[in-house]
Amino acid sequence: MPKKVVKKVTTPIHTGRRKSSVARVRIIENGKGAITINDKALEEYFGLGTLQFIVKQPLTLLGLEEKVDILVNVQGGGLTGQAGAIRHAIARGLVEVNAQYKDELKKAGFLTRDSRAKERKKYGLKKARKAPQYSKR
Repeated sequence: MPKKVVKKVTTPIHTGRRKSSVARVRIIENGKGAITINDKALEEYFGLGTLQFIVKQPLTLLGLEEKVDILVNVQGGGLTGQAGAIRHAIARGLVEVNAQYKDELKKAGFLTRDSRAKERKKYGLKKARKAPQYSKR
């Protein structure tokens, strides 16, 4: 008797990046508005209200705060970079869910990857651009 093959129905994973952080996001439609980051609630993972606001921006713009559940796996960088990466991934995922969201999200700048990163230190300098104090004598 042949074995029964069970197919797993999974939602697609969307990726967002900021500085050295990488976020992988699953968007579950018809949810209750729960955002889970690395198996913790949004409020537990990001204590600062500003970081919570950054993560929720694409959902607030489209009025989907209470309509979708979001599962996030984020790693690398600091908290601010991670919040930006999550926002980028959520925006990209929402466009894949519904292409009509693209214009609003693009205008708000959520689909553009913020490519700013820390500049490397140069030899002979104290930091990337800070030079040692000049002494005439």
